[in-house]
Amino acid sequence: MYGGYPMMGLFDPTFLLVIAGLVITGLASSYVNRTFKKYDQLKSRNGVTGTQAAQYILQNQGINDVGVQQIAGDLTDNYNSGNKLLSLSEATAQSTSVAAIGVAAHECGHAVQDAKHYIPLKLRAAIVPVANIGSTVSLPLILIGVFVGWNQTLINLGIFAFSLALLFQLVTLPVEFDASRRALSILREGNMLDQDELAAARKVLIAAALTYVAAALSTFLQLLRLVLLFGGNRRDD
Repeated sequence: MYGGYPMMGLFDPTFLLVIAGLVITGLASSYVNRTFKKYDQLKSRNGVTGTQAAQYILQNQGINDVGVQQIAGDLTDNYNSGNKLLSLSEATAQSTSVAAIGVAAHECGHAVQDAKHYIPLKLRAAIVPVANIGSTVSLPLILIGVFVGWNQTLINLGIFAFSLALLFQLVTLPVEFDASRRALSILREGNMLDQDELAAARKVLIAAALTYVAAALSTFLQLLRLVLLFGGNRRDD
């Protein structure tokens, strides 16, 4: 018996945590896609595209060293602080919808964070390589620890490595929420969207933020499962 759980055939009761995480992330992803599609049908009264909105916002904020490009895919929008490049997906770049302008403004929010040396953004960038390594080596470390006689040191190192992925996602949360706050403020102060359009853009950005919350919760449930299965001296002689 391992982790205090009797074997129920081949059923591992802790796997329910993984299923719960998948359901949560699936629901969040479905919600953001439905919300974006809904407000992508609402064309902004100013008639500007997502690309034009991004270029205007960057110029308005005095940011002249960030490029704007279109990339393939839907909702693949991102800002890369390493090469100062703001990438807008096809669904955002050429669309004049309130949803597209909101998403473009959100990515500009990251560029503003970068220009203002927003500490959580810098911290997230610093954690990325460590978190990537941790995610890669965590399971192998745990498996090796089990196979060489339940070596708790190796197992604990694997669990710690996996926890770095959760740390990255927790740091990501304030970064994303702050970028949305900055985006809505810029859109309101620049009169780029009317009040009803701002309300719609806010719903899109809230839906997008929930995907990050769901990802963090899912990772936490996976970490909890590893702790329940392997944490401490779980081998029964």
